[in-house]
Amino acid sequence: MVFKINISTKEGKTFHLESESQGLIGKELNGNVSGNEVSPDLQGYEFQITGTSDKAGFSSLEQIEGTGLGKALLSYEKGMKKRPKREGKWKRSKNRPKGLRLRKTARGKVISEDIIQINLKTLKEGAKKLSEMFPEQNKVPSEEGKESKPAETPKEKPVEEKKEEPVKEEKEEEITTSKEWQIVSFIKEK
Repeated sequence: MVFKINISTKEGKTFHLESESQGLIGKELNGNVSGNEVSPDLQGYEFQITGTSDKAGFSSLEQIEGTGLGKALLSYEKGMKKRPKREGKWKRSKNRPKGLRLRKTARGKVISEDIIQINLKTLKEGAKKLSEMFPEQNKVPSEEGKESKPAETPKEKPVEEKKEEPVKEEKEEEITTSKEWQIVSFIKEK
């Protein structure tokens, strides 16, 4: 099983890595992992597992034991951030009603083959920096590629002569009744 691993650093940068490491299976949430277990390139590093999510998008919680899915009664924390969508039709000033708790589905705290994404936090750095190992990630856009080019003069288009069409004159028809006269005069006023 391929794990999508997100490694965060103290500087606030995140590096992405895909690994088929079997050494991560059986580790628990908030446990420490050495860099060798993640990838042989990360020798000397030490990470903490901060979060995981499975193939259906359920995140793992410390409250649920084992590897399977379970229901947990949550207040405002991981897994529940704001009020649910169907909690009344009137707008509220607070998005967090006092004392609201919901029972939500979550994954257990032990990493299994169902887990797809693993989030790691760097505790100890190795000999080689992560920015050197992943040079294509988190690049700062350089201004060398943005050289100013001289403005090109627009090419002149040949001027086309407009042909004038003869104006057609409208002839007023004779109005026979007074009702038709009222309608025509009303239309002309507008």
